[in-house]
Amino acid sequence: MKNILISGASFAGLCTAHWMNKLGYQVTIVEVASGIKNGGTPVNIMENTIDIVKRMGLFDQIVANQLHMESMSFKNADDVTQLVDFRAKDKAETDEVEYEVERDFLLNLLYEAIKDNTTFIFNERITSLKETATHMDVTFKNKGPQSFDLVFGCDGIHSAVRKHWFGDEALFSHFLKAYFSITIVNKLFIPENTTQMYSETGKTVMLNAYNGKTDICLCFHSEKEISYDYRNEKQMREIILDQFKDTAWRTPELLKEVQQTDGFYFDKLCQMKMPSWTKGRVALVGDAGYCASPAAGRGGSLAIDGAAALATAFEKYHLNHEEAFRAYNESFRPFIDDVQAQVIDFGLDVLIPRTEEAIQNRYQNGLGF
Repeated sequence: MKNILISGASFAGLCTAHWMNKLGYQVTIVEVASGIKNGGTPVNIMENTIDIVKRMGLFDQIVANQLHMESMSFKNADDVTQLVDFRAKDKAETDEVEYEVERDFLLNLLYEAIKDNTTFIFNERITSLKETATHMDVTFKNKGPQSFDLVFGCDGIHSAVRKHWFGDEALFSHFLKAYFSITIVNKLFIPENTTQMYSETGKTVMLNAYNGKTDICLCFHSEKEISYDYRNEKQMREIILDQFKDTAWRTPELLKEVQQTDGFYFDKLCQMKMPSWTKGRVALVGDAGYCASPAAGRGGSLAIDGAAALATAFEKYHLNHEEAFRAYNESFRPFIDDVQAQVIDFGLDVLIPRTEEAIQNRYQNGLGF
């Protein structure tokens, strides 16, 4: 019974644990936080991901708890609605099947599904990795060293596994000239089950309301990378405050909420591009290996897809991790390349219009131009 270490209790980590448990592996997850990290925007389950969650036995609960977002409104500086996109109606007319659920709901659903068969080590992080002929020697910040047959890095864009085993983040991170923040407030600023979006040149403010709460999303264009410590929340809040201090619409009111609400996240928009997601006895899954950026709108689903692709490879080459890793790289890469290309060609311009003309086009065509 082979022993696997997963870094990160994320969608990628929990889904990978699910499949590895099914295949008979003994799984340990190490997570730097004190528990499952809640917070974040809803997750869209669509296309191939629907079949995957069915195979995982999660589909019925996802359907029963799905959000029913009704419309997206595009606002001007005077809070006048310029265009309304009736999302549910449009999807029905195009036969588009998609299930949107709260991130916390899905994350906890996955945790409950695997917790009895998985060892969790919270408040801990990997500090070094060393490969031998038969296993990986892993050292940790607080506990003693341990050996594992395989190590999976499912620990996000600032992955410790990628840093220690593949190289510095800068080698693989491609900056998309934008930053974003998400603040989740436990009250409604707009009607429930609706989205409102306002843009100025190079800046976008979006509100997303559901289940008695509102996501405040702030995105801005930046030609150069900004130097900051991604662990310093005070510094990141100050960056957002400075960037949006003169922005119109409801932004002053929203910035006050951003400054005083605990549920805050900030980072650059980037993509991870790697020649291989595997090396020796180590593999990366999810954002750690192939982040497409939040502009893709499918970070959670890509993690679910990636874990399933890795599991399919292991199911085929159960006793040969080298062949399984090769198959994982080859089979899943075309899909990732396509999703990342869509973000560059379309997603960023839609999220953050760079010209006044683009903003006016949005007022005419919504997100469809």
